[in-house]
Amino acid sequence: MTFTASQIAEQLRGEVLGDGTVELTGFASAELARPGDLTFAEKESYFAAAEQSQATAILVAGEFTSAKKVLIRVPNARVAVARLLPLFFPPESHTPGIHASAVIAASAQIDSAAHIGPNCVVGARVRMGARSVLMGGNHIGRDCQIGDDVCLFPNVVIYAKCQVGHRVRIHAGTVIGSDGYGYVFDEGHHRKMLQVGNVIIQDDVEIGANTAIDRGALGATLIGQGTKIDNLVHIAHNVVMGRHCLVMGQVGFAGSTHLGDYCVIASQSGIAGHLKIGHQATVGAKSGVMRDIPDKGTVLGMPAAPDKQAKRQMIALQQLPELIRRTRELEKQVAELLAKVGG
Repeated sequence: MTFTASQIAEQLRGEVLGDGTVELTGFASAELARPGDLTFAEKESYFAAAEQSQATAILVAGEFTSAKKVLIRVPNARVAVARLLPLFFPPESHTPGIHASAVIAASAQIDSAAHIGPNCVVGARVRMGARSVLMGGNHIGRDCQIGDDVCLFPNVVIYAKCQVGHRVRIHAGTVIGSDGYGYVFDEGHHRKMLQVGNVIIQDDVEIGANTAIDRGALGATLIGQGTKIDNLVHIAHNVVMGRHCLVMGQVGFAGSTHLGDYCVIASQSGIAGHLKIGHQATVGAKSGVMRDIPDKGTVLGMPAAPDKQAKRQMIALQQLPELIRRTRELEKQVAELLAKVGG
């Protein structure tokens, strides 16, 4: 698609510095840009590279000027990029209809605008909203509810009775509603505790590939509105996750932990069960969280501690080899003095 610089600026509520009639046919990073492309720069070093590139125009935030390129100035360049990319790279469209290889229960209610791809299975009494997409190989268990504009990438599985809100995207290989890890020790063996709850995913959630979200033991495991979950995350039974949280890859949550809104959990962290993580809390990468975190608290480390305390501990640990060396030297000097006194 082709847009003028003025059209792009109008779309972003920005301003053009230079020829607003210049046509832009694509979007690329500075090192890959070609004539006709729009690129972007957030700071001086990136701007210098963008000016030397073949791009026709540069999207900027701040007081940049250029004698070489048309500039489109916006309040926040990265936010502007997020809004622009769907214009230059529109998402794949899916024709409404049901593939001949799909198996659909007679009692399922599928909106006429939905798309069901090859080798999908849709169970009894499933309800699926307008423009929602099952790309292929998906299994939707009985009594599930799927809202409007949902996209399930290939091989996503949703177990029975789960609920998915509107505008949710779930990437390939993810499993929603598998049994929570619940056992009791009885007469010498581990007896399975049936997991009879479900998973509720609210509107505007995105879930990465190969993630597993377990159903509640009795109630629901809940993923709040607008939350974004990365690949390879495990969320155990009865976890309640607030709105607009960010969860990075390879994070694990034990059962019944509650997260507030706008939490950030960095990669490879583990969160113990039955904890309360406050609103706007942040967990640093590779942390082991064993205690509650207050609102706006930041923790890191193993076990996780408040960030300032954890950083002091890390610095002290780095100084430990030198402290050991000095201690040994002092012990040697004391031993020599004692030897002299004893002599």
